[in-house]
Amino acid sequence: MQFQNNKLARKLNNEKDYSTEQKIKEAARTLFTQKGFAETKTREIAEKSGINLALMNYYFRSKQKLYDIIMEENMASFKQGISDLFGRTDLDAYQKIERLANYYIDEFIAHRDLPMFIVSTIYSSTEMDFVNNEQDMISKSRKVFVNQIKDLIAQKKIKPIHPAHVISNLIGLIIFPFMIGPLLKKRAQINEKEFVELMMERRQLIPVWIKSMLEK
Repeated sequence: MQFQNNKLARKLNNEKDYSTEQKIKEAARTLFTQKGFAETKTREIAEKSGINLALMNYYFRSKQKLYDIIMEENMASFKQGISDLFGRTDLDAYQKIERLANYYIDEFIAHRDLPMFIVSTIYSSTEMDFVNNEQDMISKSRKVFVNQIKDLIAQKKIKPIHPAHVISNLIGLIIFPFMIGPLLKKRAQINEKEFVELMMERRQLIPVWIKSMLEK
């Protein structure tokens, strides 16, 4: 009986620990998305989580550690979505370009720090780990898309262009405005709402631009 009680207590503690950890991460994810890393205060996360600051520090040690965990989770989900889209065999190359543009932009609007986190991760000391993980998850499915581009070239339906140009142009057209978001808003004299509207319009324009680049 004592063993069963101890087992039950451990189970309840684990569930409680998991629940507290999730509350902290959900609160932090919301605040990081709304305000960015620099403007989000540790105390704000604790208050939004409904816990005290000492307990939050016990779970995550620092705001940076919490941020890294959340962004890694966001990026893992993001990479899985990209992998799934690249690997689909029921969509042609143009359909994938359209859906990839939509997916990227939706994710970057929802997780505004994700573009910068991706770039900084690539150029950090963990670069090789990132590349290897990305290779495992995306490379096989990306080959499906690359082969579709090569098939269009072989059929002389598009210009003879290296598929890497297609991928890099697609990513560049999507990610760059988010990378320079604050500067773009200042120079173009637009607010946050107008910036999001501009990115939603860009969802429709990017496939058109890519198609124009590819066709003879």
